[in-house]
Amino acid sequence: MSLKFSLVDPLSFPDHAHLRPGDTCYYLGEYTARRGYSFSSTNQLILNLKKKPTATAGELYYKQQAIFKAAGTLRVTLAAQPNLERLLRATLIPIPPSAICGDPRYDDRMTRVLCEMGAGLDLDIRELVKQRWSMTPVHECEDRPRPEDLIDNYYVDEDLADPPPAVAWIFDDLLTAGSHFKAVQSVLCARFPGLPTIGIFIARRVPESDDFQTDEDF
Repeated sequence: MSLKFSLVDPLSFPDHAHLRPGDTCYYLGEYTARRGYSFSSTNQLILNLKKKPTATAGELYYKQQAIFKAAGTLRVTLAAQPNLERLLRATLIPIPPSAICGDPRYDDRMTRVLCEMGAGLDLDIRELVKQRWSMTPVHECEDRPRPEDLIDNYYVDEDLADPPPAVAWIFDDLLTAGSHFKAVQSVLCARFPGLPTIGIFIARRVPESDDFQTDEDF
């Protein structure tokens, strides 16, 4: 995996159907769907991160190693100058997983990645956007949710809303269609008008020529 962030430029927006002009998103690697672990180091990392909390102990070991690797990769880049000053000013917000806390399927992998990345740094990491109810993982849905479907389920946790964020960095492991990013962005900006937002992803999905656009199709 590259240790340098790439910007999702407008030429790549057709790969991420819900992104709009003015959206700023960065990613570290590129993931190719349905190619498995051996296709690339990025594929291996993403697939290990996405192992379910109900997986075997052996599989969860690889999930934890992937969390360490993702955190280290993000830290090498974000905690280096000149990014460190920006990092210390930002509020780091993980996109909510499909299941709520208390559900056996609850997977807080991105919160764990951010906390591991920020070890020893005074970072503002907040699960500021949460879900009201658990949802079926997107790759298991027949009808894939649009941003507006997700917005109905998202809310800002008012217990974590003070102080208001000055800039929101929205994190997820994989950028696909961008529906979750857009939903979180919308909920945040409705609560904090004028809030600058950027998306930061460990990888973006690169569709093959015969792919149709999906969200989290892995």
